[in-house]
Amino acid sequence: MKPLALVLLATLVALAPASAQPAPDPMDAWQTLPTDAYPGKRDDIVFADATHGWYGTGKGDLYATQDGGEHWEKRASKPGTFIRALGFIDDRVGYIGNVGVGYYPGVTDTVPLYRTDDGGKSWSAVTVNGPAVAGICAIDILRTSRIYQGTLVKHTIITAAGRVGGPAGIIRSTDDGKSWQSIDMSRWAGMILDVHFVDERTGFVAAASSTDVQAANALILMTRDGGASWSEVYRSKRPLELIWKMAWPSRDTGYGTVMSYDENNPHKMVIKTVDGGKSWQELPLVDNGKAVELGIGFVDTLHGWVGTTIGGFKTNDGGKSFTPSPIARAANKFRIVPQAAGGVRVYAIGTAVQRLDAAAAR
Repeated sequence: MKPLALVLLATLVALAPASAQPAPDPMDAWQTLPTDAYPGKRDDIVFADATHGWYGTGKGDLYATQDGGEHWEKRASKPGTFIRALGFIDDRVGYIGNVGVGYYPGVTDTVPLYRTDDGGKSWSAVTVNGPAVAGICAIDILRTSRIYQGTLVKHTIITAAGRVGGPAGIIRSTDDGKSWQSIDMSRWAGMILDVHFVDERTGFVAAASSTDVQAANALILMTRDGGASWSEVYRSKRPLELIWKMAWPSRDTGYGTVMSYDENNPHKMVIKTVDGGKSWQELPLVDNGKAVELGIGFVDTLHGWVGTTIGGFKTNDGGKSFTPSPIARAANKFRIVPQAAGGVRVYAIGTAVQRLDAAAAR
């Protein structure tokens, strides 16, 4: 016979409520979408509205969806082109950025920027006035408005910038894509990896100070005159670094990923501004030398994700702390897409194409 104390203990254990399990974090609810297999990282995904989206590959394949990513079809294929960046104004008019020759093997296309007027089925080279730009790594679509003869008219400014490895250059249209000017950025940066304008005159580029990665510092440049001149607002103090991508959940608050190739420095970090880009603060991400940083996305000033070569990380407190999140390796771009019924969807692209409904995360 068991001692009475053991019988009582067993009864209490049986009657005790199970320990409460923490509720799943909606910031981790990533769904992997069905796509054609691809050997490596895909670089950009973009949506014109809640349903119409596109992504590209380094083999020159452009895919499109009309149902928010449930199904994808190959819309066009241009071997020799490396689709590095995408920007669409609506479900028909968009821009396709090519990384250009001399950096990746197999890339033979020298045209940096294409326009499509039929949702990506056909492309035409953009004619640019000014110095040649070698390639494009990012496209920014700014929807704004102007007063014309007493009427407020919708207006679109398109800015494309690049490239990884240099040289640094910008292609820009301030008249809805009718005409284009290029800006030689080599006096300010060695390479440009991302671009973002908050209004027609105020913008930022994510960059590196040199084309030589060994000597490069991570760099954020700011313009207040539409790109005619630029000033440094952030420069890292370490070599082997560059700013890969930026995220701007509000006009005042922005983030950037500090990509480091220093094998002896395991301290990975992001940078943050809360004063509209005038000053930047470094925030720790993770201590892991293998976690090379890539894309970054925020649904608001507090909630966001970072993609790295080992997987993803999330923050719920504006970058004060980061924890792992089930994002596929090498997430290079995050896109925040408003939904007709409210809330937003977040798309991530890298070794996989993923989607998250973020309404509950905000």
